[in-house]
Amino acid sequence: MKKHLYVALASLCVVCGIIGIFVPLLPTTPFLLLATILYMRSSSKLLKWLLNNKYLGPYIRDYFSRKGIQLRMKVRSIIVLWITLGLSAAYATDKLWVRIILAGIGTGVTVHLFIKKTREDSI
Repeated sequence: MKKHLYVALASLCVVCGIIGIFVPLLPTTPFLLLATILYMRSSSKLLKWLLNNKYLGPYIRDYFSRKGIQLRMKVRSIIVLWITLGLSAAYATDKLWVRIILAGIGTGVTVHLFIKKTREDSI
């Protein structure tokens, strides 16, 4: 029963992580990392699928590895982050406090990405 619950939760996390790629307030990385951990405990087949996924696999493997994140992935992530946050701040809300929260989230994610080690082979 626990195995089935983990598979269901992990699958939900993958869906939320994919949605989070396009929705700035829904974080992609924590959902994908949680899905990876839950699949590790429940389904080697689904874990293998996730880690070998053309789009999500390299992102997860780079995050878990001690090698670091590719420079182009960092740059791409920061650009997409700030574009979506900027569009959200400009068109999705007129409340100053929401815009401040968006700026805080963007700053936090940007700092986190700068702190993460950059893979040497991507420089």
